[in-house]
Amino acid sequence: MAMPPVTTMPAMGTVTTTTNRLMDSLIEYTEARDFTQRQVEQLFLSVGWVSGQYPVQLYSALQQSSYVLTAWHGHRLVGLIRGIDDGGMTAFIHYLLVDPAYQHQGIASRLIEGTKAHYRDFLYINVMPEESGNAPFYEHHGFSVMPDGVAMQKSNPDFAAGGQ
Repeated sequence: MAMPPVTTMPAMGTVTTTTNRLMDSLIEYTEARDFTQRQVEQLFLSVGWVSGQYPVQLYSALQQSSYVLTAWHGHRLVGLIRGIDDGGMTAFIHYLLVDPAYQHQGIASRLIEGTKAHYRDFLYINVMPEESGNAPFYEHHGFSVMPDGVAMQKSNPDFAAGGQ
């Protein structure tokens, strides 16, 4: 029988979790924004997300976001979730990613559950998965498809010229 995860809560908002699914390696979850621009760029590029091609803007956006929870294996950034909110009623989860070498080990679940706990007093927590195949993951964590809802987006074709 598999051992349940063991979680301790060190000071300063850091959660340390050891699980047998990670072969007893240490994954640390923290709200501290101690990541570098290069670490963020590498993580986003590891999953093929275009945001990683704009590391200056990406790093700035993450530093200015309402909420960021990261997952670390030693000094390696292996997962990240970002929340944007209005301060009390509605939060949006924008970005939830895990390095492919660390996927299917529960990291994304811990990131989403940590974010839900952070926003537990908000009326709404919204998420807009860019791939419909990810909807079951979010449904497993208590989200539901909005009846008659549709995701919309407008891209700025001149974005690359604006800051690199």
